[in-house]
Amino acid sequence: MADHIVKSYDEQLTRLRDTLLRIGGIVENALAEAINALTRRDAALASEVVHRDAEVDALHRSVEDQAVRLLALRQPMANDLRMIVGAIRIALDLERVGDYAANIAKRVMVLSQLPSVVGVGSIQRMSRIVQEMLKDTLDALGTNDAAKAHSVWQRDEQVDEAYNAVFRSLLTYMMEDPRNITPCAHLLFVAKNIERIGDHATNVAETIRFIVLGEEAEADRPKGDESAFAIVEPPAGP
Repeated sequence: MADHIVKSYDEQLTRLRDTLLRIGGIVENALAEAINALTRRDAALASEVVHRDAEVDALHRSVEDQAVRLLALRQPMANDLRMIVGAIRIALDLERVGDYAANIAKRVMVLSQLPSVVGVGSIQRMSRIVQEMLKDTLDALGTNDAAKAHSVWQRDEQVDEAYNAVFRSLLTYMMEDPRNITPCAHLLFVAKNIERIGDHATNVAETIRFIVLGEEAEADRPKGDESAFAIVEPPAGP
C-alpha cells in the first residue's frame, strides 16, 4: 500500500490487514489442532477448537466494521478500494475456514467415543496439502505476493484428488462391514470439511490476485472432485 498524506488512513489500512492476518493465524492453528485431535482421538483438544471459533466470528465482524468505516469516511480509490473490498471477501472466507475446523473438531468429539476401526492416515495427508495451501495464502496476503497466491490456486486440484481417494476408501470400508458405517460417515464429513477449507484458501488466493493486480482469476480453477459420480463396486462374496 502506498503512503498517504493522512497518516491515520495508513494506520487504518494497516490495522485492517493485521486483523485479517490475525484471523488467518487463528484458523490455521484451529485446523492443525483439529487434525491433531483426530489423530490422537483427543476430545478435550477438539472441544477447545470448537470454543475458540467465537473469537474468529468476532474478528470477522471487526473487519466488516473497519471496512465500512473506511469506505464511508475515506472514499478510497484504485489499490485502496481493492484492498478494502478484498478484505471483506477474505474475512468471510477465513471465517468459513474457522467454521469447518470447528466442524471437524465436533466430529472428533463423536469419533473419540466410537471404536477405532479405520486409520486416518489418508485424511492426514490430505490435510497437510490444505494446511500448506493455507499457510502460503496467508504469507501471500502479508507480502502482497500474487505469484505465491497463484501457486495456491494451482494446487486446488491436488486436494480434490486426495478427497476422491479418501471418499472411495471410506466407502469401501462401509460396504465391507456395516459396523464401519458410523465412524466412516463421520470421517467422510471430516474429509469434506478439509476439502472445503482448500476451496476457501483458493478463494483467498484469487482475492489476493485481485488486490495486487486488479485482475480476477484468468480461468476456471482446476477441479478434480469426482465423488458425486463415484461408483464403488460391492466386495466380492465368499
